Amino acid sequence: MKYWWLCIVPALFACGEKSPPPESQAAGPKLVIALKVGAGGTAMENRYSGEIRARVETTLGFRVGGKFVERLVDAGARVKAGQPLARLDPADAQLTVVQAEANRTLAVAELKRTQELKTKNFISQAALDAKENTARSAEAQARLAQNQAAYTTLVADAPGVVAAVLAEPGQVVGAGQGVFRLARDGDREVAINIPESRIAGLKVGAGATATLWSGKTYAGVLRELVPVADPASRTFAARVSLRDTDAEVALGMTATVSFTGVGDEKIVVPLAAILQQGNTAAVWVIGKDNTVTQRPIQIERYSDAGAVIISGLQAGEVIAAAGAFKLTAGEKVRLAEETGK
Repeated sequence: MKYWWLCIVPALFACGEKSPPPESQAAGPKLVIALKVGAGGTAMENRYSGEIRARVETTLGFRVGGKFVERLVDAGARVKAGQPLARLDPADAQLTVVQAEANRTLAVAELKRTQELKTKNFISQAALDAKENTARSAEAQARLAQNQAAYTTLVADAPGVVAAVLAEPGQVVGAGQGVFRLARDGDREVAINIPESRIAGLKVGAGATATLWSGKTYAGVLRELVPVADPASRTFAARVSLRDTDAEVALGMTATVSFTGVGDEKIVVPLAAILQQGNTAAVWVIGKDNTVTQRPIQIERYSDAGAVIISGLQAGEVIAAAGAFKLTAGEKVRLAEETGK
């Protein structure tokens, strides 16, 4: 029994050998995720989130400069035409009125004396004409001073809602500097931004539908489309005018705008389904017998939802949604999932 371990070594080697897999474990058809493609996959790309705005928004400011001393309304206040909104310090304007009135009184008195002298032929007609011009100029200056004194009170020029307050009491504002932004009553619109990839199919006058978060929808029309893109966002500002609005359409609300008849019937496939071979793109089309066939496709563009297909696929066809690089032509597969768009 001295060499008993010599009998154990062959047994150990025999235990380490792997037995060949049984025939029942041989690889069968590959399991793939199937996708039934359909038209209309780009509908979500033609929806744009925007904000309810007034068609006419006016920036209101004083017609004269001065120190802003009193604000009479807050943001969100509803105002009427002619309602006072803010005031400037009137001291300087009142002094200007007093000075202009004094000059006018003096000019009128001098004109009266000059007319008396002219009746006695003590002065020429030219001297009288000069005094008349001086009197008219003084009268105009007095009226201008009175107007400017009235301009120290800022009033609403139309009924609407104060959308924003742009200045506060204590500031020294210049003539024309914005103090309020007034959203006038009347038509309501949705302000949206359209990406440059979707601008080609849109024209002013295109029909649209605006949907509020409450689910209520309103018909609309594309009224304005700015022809120049924003340099930062590379989007085009647009305004969609709404029809038959009611009290539920409040300023500042979020609305989703969708355009009708703007190329919504296109097919979108996942990026994982695309097999890229040089400059050619293809997908695996699954036949009725679960056999895959490689099909060249033409891609219009790529989006967040996938690749937008121009040609090569028809609605209703089934493709392999993932793992395109693992398949070979003529291979049969098993379908793990089949979904319809």
